[in-house]
Amino acid sequence: MGFDLQDLRRRIGAHGTVVRVVIAAIRGSSPREVGAAMLVWDDGQSGTIGGGALEHEAAEAARRQLQDGKTRLQSIRALGPDLGQCCGGSVTLWSEIYRAADLDRLDGDVILRALSTELGEPGEPPLGLRRKLALARSQGQRPDAQLADGWLLEPVHRAETPLWIWGAGHVGRALVDVLAPLPDLDITWVDTGPDRFPARIPPSVTMVPAAEPAALVPHAPENARHLVLTYSHALDLALCHALLLRGFAFAGVIGSATKWARFRSRLADLGHRPEQIARLTCPIGDPGLGKHPQMIAVGVAAELLRMGATDELKKDRRA
Repeated sequence: MGFDLQDLRRRIGAHGTVVRVVIAAIRGSSPREVGAAMLVWDDGQSGTIGGGALEHEAAEAARRQLQDGKTRLQSIRALGPDLGQCCGGSVTLWSEIYRAADLDRLDGDVILRALSTELGEPGEPPLGLRRKLALARSQGQRPDAQLADGWLLEPVHRAETPLWIWGAGHVGRALVDVLAPLPDLDITWVDTGPDRFPARIPPSVTMVPAAEPAALVPHAPENARHLVLTYSHALDLALCHALLLRGFAFAGVIGSATKWARFRSRLADLGHRPEQIARLTCPIGDPGLGKHPQMIAVGVAAELLRMGATDELKKDRRA
């Protein structure tokens, strides 16, 4: 995950002062990992640190913190029968108040701060923490979220996987509903006009109306993943042709076996070799789940998540 600055800015803009509650450390088992966070304000919250009694108590404590005005608090919560949970571990929570004026100091690839800054100058971060940060940077990696000697380090969240969704019909809307909450996807949503999109679009999604969607393909990163599901077979074919010329990490097309047979023939006529055409995936989703838009979306989301897990495993092996 990481420190989601964009979401923090949005919530402060909408609600004013908010408290960010993050799991800073874990002992034993926990419903969420270190770095999982939620934002809390007077009459609402977003994100989750695991749900249940732990999250409820942490949210209530955050609202009391808003009233008290104490900028930073650290607390340890035992997970067990008293909270109606059976994890059997404990979590260290770091709760921090943020206002619009605080956003200017949140910059760079990591957020590093000391619990004791209210009491005066915090001094230097611990040597071990500085070494871990330097090592991660030297290897071109993001450091893991961690707590050390009263200092909390979190990498700034970056959506590292570009995903382009072509088409804002029923399946496109279902896909955005399912995929937009996933933290690592940078979603660009394209269709032929603004009237094709719903009235409300998740703030993390970039909407792009374009009379000729295929003309946008060269602007997509070469490592992007694409889902092609417009209202028109002609548009779908034009997008497939443009994607094969551009290159991609993954490209899936909604359709039947008959549609895909026709596309293969027409793409071959356009000069694409069989091994190139075979890089396209059609149909997308899990046929066993059915053809309802939400069922297709769930199947596609599972496929993308499996791809992401495989990519992470390959990175770990290379490291």
